[in-house]
Amino acid sequence: MGTAMDQHDLNLHKEEREKKKQISWLTSVKLKYVKLGYWDASRHFVWFVALPVLFVAIASLGLGRHDLHRLCEALHYHLANLLACTAAMVFAATLYAFSRPTPVYLIDFACYKPPDELKCSRDRFIQASRSTGRFTQESIDFQRKIVDRSGLGDETYLPPVVFMAEPRGSMALAREETEMVMFSAVEELLDKTQIKAKEVGILIVNCSLFVPTPSLSAAIVRRFGMRGNIQSYNLGGMGCSAGVIAVALARDLLQVHPETLAMVVSTESCTLNWYHGNDRAKLLPNCIFRMGGAALLLATAASATSSRRIKPKYELVHAVRTHKGASDESYQCVFQDEDSSGTIGVNLSKDLMAQAGDALKTNITTLGPLILPVSEQLCFFATLVARKLLGNRKIKPYIPDFKLAVEHFCIHAGGRAVLDAIQHNLGLSARHLEPSRMTLHRFGNTSSSSLWYELGYAEAKGRVRRGHRVWQIAFGSGFKCNSAVWVALRDVEPRGPGAWSDCIDRYPVPVVAFD
Repeated sequence: MGTAMDQHDLNLHKEEREKKKQISWLTSVKLKYVKLGYWDASRHFVWFVALPVLFVAIASLGLGRHDLHRLCEALHYHLANLLACTAAMVFAATLYAFSRPTPVYLIDFACYKPPDELKCSRDRFIQASRSTGRFTQESIDFQRKIVDRSGLGDETYLPPVVFMAEPRGSMALAREETEMVMFSAVEELLDKTQIKAKEVGILIVNCSLFVPTPSLSAAIVRRFGMRGNIQSYNLGGMGCSAGVIAVALARDLLQVHPETLAMVVSTESCTLNWYHGNDRAKLLPNCIFRMGGAALLLATAASATSSRRIKPKYELVHAVRTHKGASDESYQCVFQDEDSSGTIGVNLSKDLMAQAGDALKTNITTLGPLILPVSEQLCFFATLVARKLLGNRKIKPYIPDFKLAVEHFCIHAGGRAVLDAIQHNLGLSARHLEPSRMTLHRFGNTSSSSLWYELGYAEAKGRVRRGHRVWQIAFGSGFKCNSAVWVALRDVEPRGPGAWSDCIDRYPVPVVAFD
């Protein structure tokens, strides 16, 4: 038995080495994704070129003061020309003003912290799994190995159904879990911003695996008595990256309705999605996913200034979405289905890391031209072109230094292996990964809301200063990789109660894998 386990561990180590090789995205960057980034960055390039050219042209005419005086006198006799000239200038200025997207700001956010009785240590998790009587000893041993190596601590949270002697998920229990999370987060957000629920004109809720009727967004509208003409949306089945998708959707809606406020609520439900079978690929989510959620409030300049209470924290600078669903491997690497005994669960494929690396490569190749300094862009682009012309083996790939463009990295706390791979590929320090690793340790993988626990960690540490850029990177089924870049509009000081307020002084802690 020991020899078999040793051989199994050896195979696991070999698979991990192969996955790390596969996720080395910088060795195979495609030029078309670079073009997407430069196309987005150059949308307003014509205006920055046209205006200096106009001034240079006027200066090159050599017109003195007397010449300009005579020109003005001549224009008195050509009123039609003067009016046409003025109309053209007004039209150009108006066209430029309307072609610019309306800036979108993050007013504030709130992360849900469950009650202490729902805390789940690693030992309690294994005991809860064993007490069901549904798992084989091999499955129990596998779960123990995963939780000990996952980077999760002993203070994560799970819903009450997991601790029941006979855990049977139901619609009622699932609603109870999601409503507890969502309502608490929204209440805290409204309290922090001093905004009334009826002032919110756009509501977007994302929850991947629990999509009841009426929707979760309808439950929030009912609970808080929101106005009858609210535009509500419910996003389901979009995985852990759905939070960034919801932010991008809110941004687009605020372009059309700039006078209102948008609320985004991100959560996930474990109650109906706790797997009780013995398929190892489906047991992985049990080991790393935990209970959590977040709510955030977005506004434009018009809606932010309409209320004296609103002082935005951040401005949304970029949101870049990448979808690799056209590939069968990407589409199936996170897949909900039944096992051989008919038990439903979410299957995490062995190709997940490779597909995540490919999606990340595409996403940051598109994002790079938007945020990297010119020097980094020139080096990266020159190396890329040279590798295409001379062959990949002759020239070593250039790794852009994203630390020159971003001060804070909020990488989805999907698991320790994911964070290790991203840290290695982007050349990030332990301090850059600290918010993600500490969020994984304290709260586990809370799906789409993990990005906000991570930003909350940076704020609670008092590290976010005015002008700092925050890069949120999320992965999700489909397969998707989505990024959001924010810039801090002021120094963000830790204040009031929050998810981290009672434990931030204990962090960071060393994260140890127990073999």
